[in-house]
Amino acid sequence: MKLSDPPNIAFVASPVAGAQEALQALISAYGQSSPESADVICALGGDGFMLSTLHRFASLSLPVFGMKLGSVGFLMNHYRPEGLLERLRSAEYSTLKPLEMEALTEAGMRYRFLAYNEVSLLRQTRQAAQLEVSLNGQIRLEELVCDGILVATPAGSTAYNFSAMGPILPLGSAVIALTPIAPFRPRRWRGAILRADTLVRLRVLDPYKRPVSVTADSHEVRDVIEVNIREGNENTVRLLFDPEHNLDDRILNEQFVT
Repeated sequence: MKLSDPPNIAFVASPVAGAQEALQALISAYGQSSPESADVICALGGDGFMLSTLHRFASLSLPVFGMKLGSVGFLMNHYRPEGLLERLRSAEYSTLKPLEMEALTEAGMRYRFLAYNEVSLLRQTRQAAQLEVSLNGQIRLEELVCDGILVATPAGSTAYNFSAMGPILPLGSAVIALTPIAPFRPRRWRGAILRADTLVRLRVLDPYKRPVSVTADSHEVRDVIEVNIREGNENTVRLLFDPEHNLDDRILNEQFVT
């Protein structure tokens, strides 16, 4: 990756003590640039902090190099303060396109958020949700009774989606996963792999007796009655990885864990 000379790096860190200590050490070694004038953002933390960093700086279209200093680090590289400039120059990148989510609530409010991992609908009470599933305007399931349902990107397919028995999707495959969470009826339906440009519409059939919330990464909206989801072409981000540990390899390796 081409860097300025000297390179302009914007370091950001999660609030945990270890990440804050690493932040100060890296700033002392490499300096600190504002995100607006940087060539690259270096995020210190776990996957949750990486996702918040992507949302926070998406409009800048800067590549992001993460180093693991949190509990989970699927989207992160190993933390090593030495040789950072060489690692950045030799890094490989993976392009992530977010999902665009629009939710309509019982109160008539509309909310729009992006999700780089997944959009998930979940029941809010002890009673299962009742959902109608439409794809590109065509009803595919008139009634899905379940704890919830999610739409995952390839990058997010190894997270909540995989735990819900959804498929792992290769990066760059131009598909998304539609995965039910604990489906009760139809019991044998295990979801679908869809073209990334598919418009997924999820309608709550009984929002008063069986309320449902929706979450786009970390943004939650409660008491929704309809949610529309599709892949977006804006706010595309590039994640940087060490060549020996890139995201494509991680996704492939995850499918052979026994």
